[in-house]
Amino acid sequence: QVQAVESGGGLVQAGGSLSLSCGSHGRTADTKTVGWFRQAPGREREFVAAISWKSGQSNYASSVKGRFTISRVNARNTVYLQMNNLRPDDTAVYYCALRKGFILSDNERHYDYWGQGTQVTVSS
Repeated sequence: QVQAVESGGGLVQAGGSLSLSCGSHGRTADTKTVGWFRQAPGREREFVAAISWKSGQSNYASSVKGRFTISRVNARNTVYLQMNNLRPDDTAVYYCALRKGFILSDNERHYDYWGQGTQVTVSS
């Protein structure tokens, strides 16, 4: 069994920064890529960013490219999402997801394990 545990959400003013963490626990060797998704009230969950544990290769949604950075520290089984220049429309519950497959994916159905989510609120 594998678990993903997010932390680091909170309230920030527009233009500010937050850093989220995703700790991976259990049979972590079974997972090859990690993704961040978010869900705003009344909206479907959407892809934010993903990274490969092995290569560090990453990809981003166009809405966050240039503002968000995903990174990983393999020794800690932890993935980070640094969010800069936050906007009110970034307000959402952010979820970490783990995938057994090697290929980076923006499709939530490709992910096998999900965290409980952490709230990010950006005030204007």
